[in-house]
Amino acid sequence: MTRNLAPSSLGSNLLLRTDSYKVSHWMQYPPGTQTVFSYIESRGGTFSHALFFGLQAYLREYLSTPVTVADVDEAAALMAMHGEPFNREGWMRLIEKHDGRMPVRIRAVPEGSVVPVHNVLATIENTDPEFFWLTSFLETELLRAIWYPTTVATLSGAAKATLLRYLEATCDDPQGQIAFKLHDFGARGVSSLESAGLGGMAHLVNFQGTDTIVALVAARRYYDCEVAGFSIPAAEHSTITGWGRDQESAAYRNMVEQFGKPGAVFAVVSDSYDIFNACDRIWGTELKDLVVQSGATLVVRPDSGDPAETVLKVAQILAARFGTTTNAKGYRVLNNVRIIQGDGINLDSLRLCLSNLFHNGFSAENIAFGMGGGLLQQVNRDTMQWAMKCSAMQVDGEWRDVFKSPVGDASKASKKGRLTLTRDGQGALRTRRIEDLGAGEADLLETVFEDGRIVSEASFESVRVRAAQGNGLLIGSRAPL
Repeated sequence: MTRNLAPSSLGSNLLLRTDSYKVSHWMQYPPGTQTVFSYIESRGGTFSHALFFGLQAYLREYLSTPVTVADVDEAAALMAMHGEPFNREGWMRLIEKHDGRMPVRIRAVPEGSVVPVHNVLATIENTDPEFFWLTSFLETELLRAIWYPTTVATLSGAAKATLLRYLEATCDDPQGQIAFKLHDFGARGVSSLESAGLGGMAHLVNFQGTDTIVALVAARRYYDCEVAGFSIPAAEHSTITGWGRDQESAAYRNMVEQFGKPGAVFAVVSDSYDIFNACDRIWGTELKDLVVQSGATLVVRPDSGDPAETVLKVAQILAARFGTTTNAKGYRVLNNVRIIQGDGINLDSLRLCLSNLFHNGFSAENIAFGMGGGLLQQVNRDTMQWAMKCSAMQVDGEWRDVFKSPVGDASKASKKGRLTLTRDGQGALRTRRIEDLGAGEADLLETVFEDGRIVSEASFESVRVRAAQGNGLLIGSRAPL
């Protein structure tokens, strides 16, 4: 009879959080193997640098939980039916000798670090020769735990770098504006609740605006952050269209009356019928005095059409109706109103919207962006060409280099030796063999997990500080705006 697993137990058994072929690998290593050493890197892809984030969440949620006899029994029964030779004796020995805790050492760059691609970001090796086979067994979930949040954090950081360039050029207070310029709209568009939490939390490394509540839960649970992000009252289409087309103005009026308090900010989706009419005749004429007298800032949300064209036209209409103030940089700032574009936003469309506003004399402080699938879902392991590879083994007391070098694809050649990260004489980050480090040469990887326990942790604030320091690297070239 098939036993139904409760949803909460889907990932509770470490022995079942791997790939099928890993289950037989304990039989495949050379005789005398004692230690297997592997590393994780981004081999290139979309970005020149990686903003490392998310390992601590995995260590807290999964790897710190000991394996139990019940786990072994469950895995043994499933593998017997699945067709894989199961290492029951090895797992039972691990429970006997280590109380089910993982005898491995994981070293990594501090979370929030911005590191050029093609460099080691984390390493793992077994600490007990009896369990040499654990290193590779953990690859599936360790790589997954790193590639997804790091890729989202890197993408979000690239957006931040672009936004900062335009704010620095057109805004009097770019640092005061940046935190809320990209809002996470991605909770409904991801493949799972855990993806929403991890990806949404990764975005909050760079920004403080989010509608993904589970990201706040994740930051609190894994990085001890009381509240990592914030939001504002906002309308959706149903709360506008529910009034009926002939009552569109009444729906907007209700939003002002409900949320239009002095100093408040609230957003109203305004494209249910005709965004340009809404901006011109309803917001800009009929309800203008109500908005101004409320003392609040109205954020108009267009949600359809070509993002760059629509944003510019909306800005021009609102400027004509509400007026603008010219800031010290010589760019126009809308009075009483702002814009948020949350439809069709990715790195390319974000740049186009900002460029259009810039070349038409509008400050970037007039607009914020909401990114959903483009932020949390439209990434995969190939976006940054992630890989975890074995680079060294200790066999019969001797270390040997381990690598691959496929004749058909030089980009998949792997590194050799026991590796770490350091800085060269010019201060650039470089991957080096551990044994080649000179006296006083910094080893930038730190041990974060050893023998079943977390030994070093980061606060969310420290991650944010490191990310902010390295964020300028993510933009790549400083091409003209």
